[in-house]
Amino acid sequence: MKQEFENIPLINTGSRFEIEFNGHLAFIDYREMGSQIALNHTEADLLISGTVVEKTLHYIEDHQKKALPFCPYVASFIKKNPEWKRVVDERFHGYDQL
Repeated sequence: MKQEFENIPLINTGSRFEIEFNGHLAFIDYREMGSQIALNHTEADLLISGTVVEKTLHYIEDHQKKALPFCPYVASFIKKNPEWKRVVDERFHGYDQL
C-alpha cells in the first residue's frame, strides 16, 4: 500500500467498508455470516481501488474472519497479491484459482 494511503481510516457501516481520499470514495459491499465475510461488490476510483481492498482484507484478518471474494475485483486483487489468499476461506468455490 502506498504510504500516502496508510492513515486513511476504513469505515465499517455494517454492510459496507468505505474509504475516502481527497474527495474520492471507494467501497466494498459485504455480508457477514458468522466467521465469514462475503465481499460482494466493489466500487472505487482507480486511485484508491487497491487500497480499499487491502484495508478490508486487513480488517478481516485482524478480526479473525475468513473472506469469500465473490466480487471479481477483490478476487483479481488476491490473484495479483497471493499473500492475501491466507485470508480466504479454503471452502470458497474458486479457492484453487486464486
